[in-house]
Amino acid sequence: MPAKVLAFCNNKGGSGKTTTCSSLAYSMAEKGKKVLLLDGDMQMNLSLAYFSEDKVLNLAKSEKNIYCAVKNQKPLADSIAKTDYENIDIIPSSSLMSSIEFELFTKWQREFILKKLLQPIKDSLVYDYVLIDAPPTLGCWVMNILVAADYMILPVEASPWGLFGLANMFDFLKEVKSLAPELSLLGIAVTKVDARKNYFKQTMETLRAMKDARVFNTCIHLDSSVEWAQDNSKPVGNYKKSSRSAIEYAELADEIINLIK
Repeated sequence: MPAKVLAFCNNKGGSGKTTTCSSLAYSMAEKGKKVLLLDGDMQMNLSLAYFSEDKVLNLAKSEKNIYCAVKNQKPLADSIAKTDYENIDIIPSSSLMSSIEFELFTKWQREFILKKLLQPIKDSLVYDYVLIDAPPTLGCWVMNILVAADYMILPVEASPWGLFGLANMFDFLKEVKSLAPELSLLGIAVTKVDARKNYFKQTMETLRAMKDARVFNTCIHLDSSVEWAQDNSKPVGNYKKSSRSAIEYAELADEIINLIK
């Protein structure tokens, strides 16, 4: 079966998007799934979740990253880097991604470039899942990511600002679906939860009242282990398997795997 492509998108920063992408990849790999990560953000945080800063910077300066692959429209397989973890590979990002919109603007059928580049990897049957971390923007590059995806996962921070801008995200998704009608919103992942706060309940009520938007049963609570894992360039499931967030991400991975069988 061809790999399923999951895009993690939210136009608001601080939603836990990259942490959710990196942590789910690790949890899926622990369950025996072969995962390819694609770091689509110029901040390179997904790459930093698996490699040291020096290695990430070296990959960013090389031609083995997503920016060079898209700019030159060369095979994505040439940019795949092995991680230290079984079943997890990654296509790293580059700081040059800041100019990706300009590069895309000059190309024919620019909204479909990533989809075309990703198709050979999907069809190779090497991977079960491709997880893409999108930048917190709405533009041609994020449209590329969503057009290439089978499913979108929308991480939302359980905070007073967490819902801000969601209407824009849904309007953008509707626009993308005019180009890629097979794309579906798999679900909303609620992150950075502090169940003691009233706004958590308000967030959940608001999200669950939305039409045609599933809210995953598993919520991700605030956990200092996430920051410590990031500081050590490790996914939280590897840094501290017994931590609350590691356990919750493993449960969320089960939920997602069962939904897209």
